[in-house]
Amino acid sequence: ALTQCIISVEGTTMNTACIGRLRELAESITVLSLSHLQPATRAKLQQNDLSVNAYPTDFGGLVYIGSPPHRTPVETDLAFIGEISAHAGIEWLLFDSEGSIVDGLPVFESQQPTTP
Repeated sequence: ALTQCIISVEGTTMNTACIGRLRELAESITVLSLSHLQPATRAKLQQNDLSVNAYPTDFGGLVYIGSPPHRTPVETDLAFIGEISAHAGIEWLLFDSEGSIVDGLPVFESQQPTTP
């Protein structure tokens, strides 16, 4: 049972039961470099065309994996990262151009346009 205790923050009174409930509903997220995705997967993320739920951003995108995973991504690079993330209890992956590079995960170069 949640303890119901009234607290005051900057003059606003809150019931701490809602804080406990918010903690129960919290899901884990980690931020990773876009370089962990193959260029084709990055393009699918930007086009909102991945095989799993994703939300593109200006600099990458948010991908829902779930823990346990709800669906295995068709994209092999994302499936690999998703499997490892599920073992770590991570439910959301935020791929960002300035995200962290994690040792042990593959790193892919960006495709550079070829000049004729």
